[in-house]
Amino acid sequence: MPSYKTITTWKNGHLGEISCSNGTRMDFSAPAALYGKLNVLTPEDAFVGALNMCFQLMFIWSVEKMKINLVSYECEAVGLVGNLLDRTSIFKKMTLKPKIKVHNCTEDNVMRALKLAEKFSLVAQSIKAELVIEPTISII
Repeated sequence: MPSYKTITTWKNGHLGEISCSNGTRMDFSAPAALYGKLNVLTPEDAFVGALNMCFQLMFIWSVEKMKINLVSYECEAVGLVGNLLDRTSIFKKMTLKPKIKVHNCTEDNVMRALKLAEKFSLVAQSIKAELVIEPTISII
């Protein structure tokens, strides 16, 4: 069974560094509104980004398996945070807005590839938040 490991190190103030098992290292901080630093990764952005990256990779896998002629793919991901009664916060809704261009393909096949991407995305299947996918599909 695969496993993934990260190590975090405190640098100073609200700034840390994360080291990933694949060799990636980068600074991170709390959001600026929560006394964090600007222009570095935040845990919240990493969470939304993890969903977006994983979904994209599974979509690419799906179109390859289905032999769909993909011209371009770009996806905006938005995580909506809600506050609970005890003043804690959770991601309540995650929205993916992929813009997909394909050549010589039906919209039904692209929608099927999107469903497969959702089904096989480890991150999408692991989140508690409602997941909404709002694609824009162009067939050229």
